[in-house]
Parts: sequence; C-alpha cells; structure tokens
Amino acid sequence: MRSEVPAEPENQGSFVTIRKLREIDLDTVLAIEAEAPEAANWSKESYLSLLGEEGSVAFVAVAEGQVVGFLVGRKVADQADVFNLAVKYEHRGNGFGSRLLVEALRHFAFHRVQRVFLDVRPSNTKAIAFYEKHGFSGTGERKGYYRNPDEPALIMQKKLTAQDQFPTA
Repeated sequence: MRSEVPAEPENQGSFVTIRKLREIDLDTVLAIEAEAPEAANWSKESYLSLLGEEGSVAFVAVAEGQVVGFLVGRKVADQADVFNLAVKYEHRGNGFGSRLLVEALRHFAFHRVQRVFLDVRPSNTKAIAFYEKHGFSGTGERKGYYRNPDEPALIMQKKLTAQDQFPTA
C-alpha cells in the first residue's frame, strides 16, 4: 500500500509518500519516538515483534527521501488499535500525521474493521484535538495507565464508515 499526496493545501510543493514500515526504518522510527515524549516508548524488538504479527499495520511518511513520521497498530477481528503515531518535531503541522492516520483508517476500513481505538494522555490536548478532527471521541479512561508523569489514559474510538475507505481529498 503506497500513496503520494500533497501534505496540506498551504504547503502545495510538499509531497509525502505513505508506505509500509520496513525493518530498515526502525532506527529512524526510534529517533522520532525519542524526540516525541508524548509518543509511546517502544523498543526496536517491540516493533519487530509487531511487524511479524498477523493484522499488524505499520506505515511511515516519507518526505524528500526521509522518514518523517510513523504509525503502528493492529487489527483483531472487526476492531483495530492505533498503538503509536509520531511525526518529527520540525515536520509537525504539515499534515503528515493526518496522512498516516487516514491511510491506516483506509486500510482498516478495507479490511472490514468497524471500530478503531487508541489511548492518549488527557494532558496531550493537541493529540486529542487532532484525533477529534479525524472523528474520534472519548469513550472512557484507564486508571493509572501512563507513568512519568502518572496519568490515566483517555480511550478514544472511531466507528468506521465507507467514507473512511474512500476519503475525499
């Protein structure tokens, strides 16, 4: 699965390619994760393990030949989870995170997923607004989920429709 689309209308010369994450991308993914304290902290072994699992979803955003963001998740039956999504700090606000999420939602919808879940820190208001913009809403929380600092996890969910499989612009 690969798509090349403009990043955002205000950045018309900037293109991003969304492609499957490869093992060779993992050092860059770990570096992006390290500069994004709001992202889940995974090891290289955790990513490798996920890549080998049935139903795994792992995409990277590539701009100007460089991996600038990633998304990983997994489909189980008719549900899916987004486990981690991050974009390099200097590339945030260019639509790369949106392109990654839209590609994952399209993939899930194509594979007959009905609902997608994710967890986010309640203090991460930018991420919450981002996910709400993409149709997610809060459905509950998990007490004592995050550490350093200790916080619950806000559980967010999106019910998928045919529109998610065939998004417009």
